[in-house]
Amino acid sequence: MQNSVTVTVGGLNYTLRAAEGENYVHRVAAYVNDKLKEAEQAGGISQMDRAILTAINIADERFKEQEASENLRRQIKELLEESSKLKLELSEAKREIFKLQQKR
Repeated sequence: MQNSVTVTVGGLNYTLRAAEGENYVHRVAAYVNDKLKEAEQAGGISQMDRAILTAINIADERFKEQEASENLRRQIKELLEESSKLKLELSEAKREIFKLQQKR
């Protein structure tokens, strides 16, 4: 179900249709609005240039977070592989201990 939500971004009202809830849409709009305000600090640039700068900054954040996420996934995969190896070594050590105990 699509929700219609009106938000204000850059001093303009927009009615958005989204599957997400109203609170989520407002959070996203507030985030974009904050980023627009950051771009305004550059001063002396047009509204279009601020919008483009904002889009580039948000895309940059997304790509960096995506890269960080991939690094975490790689680390988790490596840790799971290491865990599997250690479990196998533990199992082999337990078998060896059992064999040695039987020889007594």
